[in-house]
Amino acid sequence: MKSMLFGLAFLFTATTVLAQNPPKSPRVTATGDNVEIAYGQPSKNGRQIFPGLEAYGKVWRAGANKSTDITFKKDAKFGGKAVKAGTYALFIVPGEKDFTFILNSVAGQPGAFDYEKNKDKNVVEVKAARQKTASTVEKLTFALPKGSLVFEWDDTKATVPLTF
Repeated sequence: MKSMLFGLAFLFTATTVLAQNPPKSPRVTATGDNVEIAYGQPSKNGRQIFPGLEAYGKVWRAGANKSTDITFKKDAKFGGKAVKAGTYALFIVPGEKDFTFILNSVAGQPGAFDYEKNKDKNVVEVKAARQKTASTVEKLTFALPKGSLVFEWDDTKATVPLTF
């Protein structure tokens, strides 16, 4: 009986502690017409992001924790290139002047750790001009206004045309 009470007390304590400590990079979802993107949302926290935390020319998971996943509910054109309805991992290769957005058919990857073994499953690669934001964007943010996917973080913005 004592061990059962101890177990319940431990479970209650662990649950309470976990409930009070939200993840540093929570998984968030942005929704648009016929499209949804789910990603781990890291914060800048005073860090240099591009280049710095994320290197130019290196594949990045476009968020934190597991891969960023984008779901198209209908066939689409992503940066003018045809994409079938479905869920894809989204990777980004940051650059000084432009960012390359990559859709890979293996969703739910453990970050970019398995990218090399899955890169033959890339469906689309699209370049988008790197722009400066009007002010610093503290949390990595994807938005899906009609007709585009917009990425913003730190002092950087990139937009990919998106049509259905």
